[in-house]
Amino acid sequence: MKRIILITGGARSGKSSYAEKRALTLSPNPVYMATARIWDEEFRQRVLRHQERRGPEWTNIEEEKVLSQHQLDGRVVLIDCVTLWCTNFFFDLNADVDQTLKAVREEFDRFTHQDAIFLFVTNEIGCGATSENEIQRKFTDLQGWVNQYIASQADEVILMVAGIPMKVK
Repeated sequence: MKRIILITGGARSGKSSYAEKRALTLSPNPVYMATARIWDEEFRQRVLRHQERRGPEWTNIEEEKVLSQHQLDGRVVLIDCVTLWCTNFFFDLNADVDQTLKAVREEFDRFTHQDAIFLFVTNEIGCGATSENEIQRKFTDLQGWVNQYIASQADEVILMVAGIPMKVK
């Protein structure tokens, strides 16, 4: 049963909506694992809108970092999103890219060792111009490497463009 699906794209490309619909085609009661930290009121409102969009068929889990502590064998699990998940590690590890990359890869491997179907939502943040801000450049590098790692482990990779899913792998 184990399967890894990576859904990537830019901001507002339709990644989350596509992932939610896809999860519901795979299970009548999927798990939604939200990785966000709430850092301000505007973001809290975004999270509430996401939660309202999902119905009672979803099992909701809020988990900032240690995804593997949840035993989800036999379930369909949507993880939204890798970018926020990486952000949590990145700031907790004082923007050390090497330590963060190692920690994220290890946690990804522990988590996906389970016999489940995983749908990871992530952002393609490296498609724009190079930032003048050092922390942003470091995070863009980190996110790109994490996306590459997950894609290398994935059975399927979907790129969302203007709400249209494009199969990459």
